[in-house]
Amino acid sequence: MKKYEWRKEDKALYLPKNQPTKIDIQKIKYFTVIGHGHPENENFAKAVESLYSTSYFIRMMHKKGIAPDGYYEYTVFPLEGIWDLDEEGRKLDYLDKNHFVYKLMIRQPDFVNKELFEKAIQSVKEKKDNSFLDKVEFEEIEEGMCVQMMHLGSYDDEPKSFELMENYCAENNLTRIEKTHKEIYISDPRKTTEQNRKTVLRFKVK
Repeated sequence: MKKYEWRKEDKALYLPKNQPTKIDIQKIKYFTVIGHGHPENENFAKAVESLYSTSYFIRMMHKKGIAPDGYYEYTVFPLEGIWDLDEEGRKLDYLDKNHFVYKLMIRQPDFVNKELFEKAIQSVKEKKDNSFLDKVEFEEIEEGMCVQMMHLGSYDDEPKSFELMENYCAENNLTRIEKTHKEIYISDPRKTTEQNRKTVLRFKVK
């Protein structure tokens, strides 16, 4: 059985160039969880853990004798996040990360359904004490038309890439339709220096 590798099969989604491009994204299945606050606090870490724990359960369940219809070998997809500010954070004239509102997610293979999701949650709960497991949802999300690019370097330098993306929109008669944006973390920040981090930046357009 051929193993599905997202780095090879989905380059357009996860490995764009470091210049803005337009892309139309159809429905994709995700495990998602919503949180609030600084990305370096304990709640963020728990939210991330809840997604990886359930995603790896799905990935490894064939070794536990569970083989759902359509199952295939694959590499777990990267962490993604949709970022916004709460009402108080929008009033400030500077960025306070304590006011972040985020929706984190990890894509799931096509064979995953509600039944498998619920089995994953229940099984992980039996082994891990993580309150965010009660907040994880199973969703199909269609992003539609977007502009994206690969950002290289520190997260704090992302405004430079967003400026390039906004300029691309102006030059190509595109309009950004919401202030939120998505980030896809191609590099593991625990193992990658700031200057070498790769992060896909994306926002919706019309």
